[in-house]
Amino acid sequence: MIPLTLADLRQAQARIAGAVLATPLWCSEALSRDFGLPIHCKLENLQPTGSFKLRGASHKIGCLLAAGRAARGVIAASAGNHAQGVAQAALVNGLPATVVMPVGASLTKIAACRDLHAEVILAGGNLEEAKQLAERLAGERDLEFLHPYDDWDVIAGQASCGLEILAELPSTSLVVVPLGGGGLIAGVALAIKLQRPDVRIVGVQTEAVAPFRRFLVDGSLETVAAAAHTIADGIQVKAPGVLTRQVIARYVDAIVTVDDNAIAEAMVCLLERTRTIGEGAGVVSLAALLKGKVVPRPEDCVVVLISGGNADMTLVGRSIDYGLASSGRLMIVAVTIADSPGRLAGLLGVVAEHGINVRHVEHRRGELHVPVGMTEVILQIETRDFAHQRELLDHFARQGLDARNLLAGRG
Repeated sequence: MIPLTLADLRQAQARIAGAVLATPLWCSEALSRDFGLPIHCKLENLQPTGSFKLRGASHKIGCLLAAGRAARGVIAASAGNHAQGVAQAALVNGLPATVVMPVGASLTKIAACRDLHAEVILAGGNLEEAKQLAERLAGERDLEFLHPYDDWDVIAGQASCGLEILAELPSTSLVVVPLGGGGLIAGVALAIKLQRPDVRIVGVQTEAVAPFRRFLVDGSLETVAAAAHTIADGIQVKAPGVLTRQVIARYVDAIVTVDDNAIAEAMVCLLERTRTIGEGAGVVSLAALLKGKVVPRPEDCVVVLISGGNADMTLVGRSIDYGLASSGRLMIVAVTIADSPGRLAGLLGVVAEHGINVRHVEHRRGELHVPVGMTEVILQIETRDFAHQRELLDHFARQGLDARNLLAGRG
């Protein structure tokens, strides 16, 4: 049974109004042109903590305080975004906060939690192991444990995002939402379906960690390999919620998956189109749209929910390059030429004639695969698309040059 009513969701929204940002619902002209229909991005990456998680954490702590609980403080287990939401909400309410994060958690998110005066404990190789420690410490220290998604108060807080979408854009007909443990999509689905049952709600998981893959087909949850890895660490949830499953089964229309390749491309797209950064987990919804995993109807008004932007800058740089390569805008080509004066200049001249910018040049001589008297030149170049790359490779072939695309297969 789902105990939350629309009145409950509106009450939760009012409770957290001063603690969270009513984030922009930004219409992308470029994406709208590409798809021939309105595409709006709900930018939860602009929340004070960089993620929608602040909504649920703020509401849960508000409920605890109203019930006279949490006097000793709160504790949470999280890969980062829930931890930051809990730390911020606790700080605002004058409560001590402890967050248990997996050893491999994002350095950016760890630092952000400490900046919010939370005690950070790094333990466990994954979120499940961190959660076990957090629950044990909650008992030992008499702290209130805040579950990241499987809690009706948390779900009600996340629902405020869905309420904002319909209030600002009543014509919404399709909402695409990142899906990890299910707290966000459960809240958004409730907020929207209780008002507009005709609006379609689609959840997006990462291909590597997709326990909900067949859930809407036969009710089963897929077992995720212990070694599963994805750049969308924020939704790398192997044990979905029991409560969230009830809402998903009733109110979510479809669930799709995207791989890391598509996620990296979406990070690049979001940065270019909105000038904001989305973390891997935050942009899976956009990735699903870009890769045709979600196909809007001609009459649709689409909302793509960008759930967070807390990415390590080193990962952002790598993801941008990966995304550029995946979309045909970055290429590394190896060309074997005679090791004689003027040949490199000639090679670079050909590249320039094709309107291609060179990022980096490397020579390889004396290696076993390079014939004596020849040199292999490695060019890292910026291209428009895969057709542009093919044009250059065909030109090299006509000149009798041995050229290999070292990134072949990424697209």
